[in-house]
Amino acid sequence: MHIGLELTEAGRIAVAAIQANRGRSALTALGIIIGIIAVTTTMTAANGLQNTFRQSFSSVGTDVIYVTQMPWVMMNDFFQFRNRPRLEMAHAERLKERLTGHAVVNPSLDLNRPIKFQSGTMDGVNVIGTTDRYTLFSDVSTDVGRFMSPFDVRFHRRVAVIGSEVAERLFGNVNPINKELRVGRYDFRVIGVMQKQGGGFMGGPNFDRQVYLPISTFINAFGDRNNNVDIAVKAPDTESVEDLEYRVIGEMRRVRGLRPGEREDFSINKLDSLVGAYNSTMGVVVLIGLVITGISLFVGGVGVMNIMFVSITERTREIGIRKAIGARPRSILLQFLLESSLICLTGGLIGVALSWLIAMAINATLMPASLSLPIIIIALLVSLGTGVASGLVPAIKGARLDPIESLRYE
Repeated sequence: MHIGLELTEAGRIAVAAIQANRGRSALTALGIIIGIIAVTTTMTAANGLQNTFRQSFSSVGTDVIYVTQMPWVMMNDFFQFRNRPRLEMAHAERLKERLTGHAVVNPSLDLNRPIKFQSGTMDGVNVIGTTDRYTLFSDVSTDVGRFMSPFDVRFHRRVAVIGSEVAERLFGNVNPINKELRVGRYDFRVIGVMQKQGGGFMGGPNFDRQVYLPISTFINAFGDRNNNVDIAVKAPDTESVEDLEYRVIGEMRRVRGLRPGEREDFSINKLDSLVGAYNSTMGVVVLIGLVITGISLFVGGVGVMNIMFVSITERTREIGIRKAIGARPRSILLQFLLESSLICLTGGLIGVALSWLIAMAINATLMPASLSLPIIIIALLVSLGTGVASGLVPAIKGARLDPIESLRYE
């Protein structure tokens, strides 16, 4: 018999067997459904977290080097970093002079302060003192109004640019431009509202919950003795970042007065360090998730295998009849392999449909997430592979049954 005819006949018999035992087939597929939901949800959540991460730190910039007292990612030696001398505005100014014509340097200070507008109060807002060069380090600009100008910084003007969340929560439907905003004990005139950026991912900054002040005004109002200055250095292009990093390290050593052989008392941070830490963390999380889902699929596969053994035992006489009238062992093998594969593939399709609903719920409530085509294909291949693996041993047993002994089976 041609292989195509054998597959057609085996498929017809497999479908008929599944339909004849709908309840048992549904319960058998349940384990696969749960496993596929676990697999797809894990991968969808991982993709969603990755997208959220990229969105949260998109303003960090791949062509920017950040000089700080402590590294962004600390594995150990916290107290060693903590006891470093703080970075001061004088260091930022001297580094700016040394890098003039080679890179853009922008210092910033920040602290948390409650802010008020009329009777409304918002706690835990990140107040940042920076310069007009801040906009060169990010693609994000103001949505309403303008950002601070060199004039604002030079003449210590009490103006503020606020994040979108601050505008929504404190001002509501009121246009915040030229309104007086109280930061701590001081009043500032709002001159702009930043575009919505998102953030707050894995402890990162929420860029929409920030207030930007001219750094000169910030120092006058809050001082700088208890704060570390963060220094951002922007390379002319992404290709020159590595060369600029070595230059920044050398110039900062001179600025800090370090002798040859002395360890740096400052840290160089780039987006790569965040990406590396994220990938390491997410790799472990995804691995644990996949191990758990693998166990779930294994249990589901064992259930399918058990039911297939039961099915072969129940249909031993049928197998004997088929062999007696000329069916080859290959035909019996294909019949039961197709039956187990169809059960698992049906479970996979149902699992993918339910995962799509779960992904929509995650997207609506927690973070950007969607069930992509590669994830769907992987889920269906996994379910099909589980069906083949689970049905192989029972199918081989059925194919090897002796037709005479099978016909005698009661």
